[in-house]
Amino acid sequence: MPPAAAEPLTPERILETTEEVLRRFGPTKATVVDVARALGVSHGSVYRHFPSKAALREAVTDRWLAKSVVMLEQITSAPAESAPGKLEAWLEALFEAKRHKAGDDPELFATYTVLLAENSGTVEQHLTELIDQLARIIAQGVADGSLAARDVPAAARAVFDATGRFHDPQYAAEWFSPTITAEFEAVTALVIRGLRA
Repeated sequence: MPPAAAEPLTPERILETTEEVLRRFGPTKATVVDVARALGVSHGSVYRHFPSKAALREAVTDRWLAKSVVMLEQITSAPAESAPGKLEAWLEALFEAKRHKAGDDPELFATYTVLLAENSGTVEQHLTELIDQLARIIAQGVADGSLAARDVPAAARAVFDATGRFHDPQYAAEWFSPTITAEFEAVTALVIRGLRA
């Protein structure tokens, strides 16, 4: 679909187009020239917003990861939900979001798996944000007496690690097994039971 010539060239528009180019060509063949061509601009115009191909790929990766953080933050900061309920909802939402991305757009998911490996700093920041959200939920439970944890940050990391099979892209092939939902529910129930006060 050709871009509207009157649309201003913004970082957001470049990132959206980059996703389409990555979906079409894959991470090894997609170039900044391909992105510029899809936008109907020179590659120099893209470089004015992103100084290198690596910077563009990192920004696309960050944008993709940030969508999960924003969605999960709504659960984390929900005022009325109990901490155990929030924890269960948060883990379920993360799993469903990852499974949805892997199943609905496998080409782009595979591309992001490659980009995640390239952008370890971006990924580490993302993981830190997710574990911080878990820590806030657990801290709420400790404060109201519904959860128990002597070391909240360590408990948050342990919950994240214990549920890795349901959100780490390396396990994506397992996310569509007929028994995966029951397995997810069993692990989640065990984790929450272990944290209950």
